[in-house]
Amino acid sequence: MLRKLFHYNHSRQLGEQDLPARITKAGSNQTYYTFLLLADRDRVQDAFRSYAYFRWLDDLLDCNSGTKQEKVALIDRQTALLEACYCRESPNAGSSEEQMLVDLIRNDNEEHSSMQIYLCNMMKVMSFDVDRCGRLISQAELTEYTHLLSSAVTEVLFYLIGHNDPPPCSETRYHAVYGAHIVHMLRDTVDDLSAGYFNIPAEYLTSQQISKEALHSLPFRKWVFDRVKLARQYFKVGRKYIAGVKNLRCRLAGFAYLARFEWMLRIIERDSYCLRPEYPERKSLRAAIWMVWRVLISSVNLPWVGLNPGKQAAIPLQCGEE
Repeated sequence: MLRKLFHYNHSRQLGEQDLPARITKAGSNQTYYTFLLLADRDRVQDAFRSYAYFRWLDDLLDCNSGTKQEKVALIDRQTALLEACYCRESPNAGSSEEQMLVDLIRNDNEEHSSMQIYLCNMMKVMSFDVDRCGRLISQAELTEYTHLLSSAVTEVLFYLIGHNDPPPCSETRYHAVYGAHIVHMLRDTVDDLSAGYFNIPAEYLTSQQISKEALHSLPFRKWVFDRVKLARQYFKVGRKYIAGVKNLRCRLAGFAYLARFEWMLRIIERDSYCLRPEYPERKSLRAAIWMVWRVLISSVNLPWVGLNPGKQAAIPLQCGEE
């Protein structure tokens, strides 16, 4: 089945009608091939649209471009378009990218569906990113931000892959992506800071008297250590939840997503909790092989193979210390 799906999609020319696939592939190879090979056959195109639409919107809302007034106006337009479509009105899409949103909602015939949760929560994430540009954020805001994005990603995964065999609803449903988002925010902390986004709570910066330039100070690395510890806990519980998902393709997609951030977590620990602007090794062949191995071992679920990480590395006094 996977071979037929792969052949079908690659036998077509990537023209204007394949804009969602092209945006997805340019934005994330892993996401592109996950959707291509694992998404339900009748939802592959919606999978590409779900990623491509918000990739397009996120790029337009970048902190380094345009005015805040323009971005607020854009978000308001997209929110109005979203609401009109779910009211089953027929609004005019002003661009090919907005048509992706219209098509996603037109294809969503379930009341209060996982796709609706994804679209509404991701729109709130985009709005918050515009609002937080250039200012410190509170711990409460950071927690809500993580919840919105994590629930959105989890729900769209279950909507697109194995939707006829839905996983159980439980309090641990979003834990894997909670951990992933914590790692994502750590990975992007330095780069986001240069772009005007603060990924560390204002309360901690104030209580520890940390300046935004002191990213390698011991108090800052202590915060990174605590975030890594929390992510580890979420990953442990989230891995168990994914293992209980009945649909094989959905399990594979979940473990692949998890492996991507588990690998990044190991690098942050290896770096003594000193964050960097870039991590080029995450796209290396070695990283890819490690992730594939993790997915395969996770899917087989051999009881004697331990996948949980060992004891968390301590914080050295300085970056680079063993």
